[in-house]
Amino acid sequence: MKYIEFGIGNKWFIRTETELADGTEYEERGVTGPIVFKSAYFRIWVSKTVWIIDTEEGFKKTKKRRRAFKFIFGICSH
Repeated sequence: MKYIEFGIGNKWFIRTETELADGTEYEERGVTGPIVFKSAYFRIWVSKTVWIIDTEEGFKKTKKRRRAFKFIFGICSH
């Protein structure tokens, strides 16, 4: 699964995070292809609370262990 993200709070303003089948993940600067669109999302992370609005899964609110501030638009790709 690939996540192409644009916004503030990550290491780079535009990045691609790739999750492998064994559960490991890595990130790269910029957009890396190929991109097969699955869904789009907005993620707002303030302190330990994360709100996610996803075109596939709808609205979700989660808690994280660490504090951060992020405002991200992302595309999920197969």
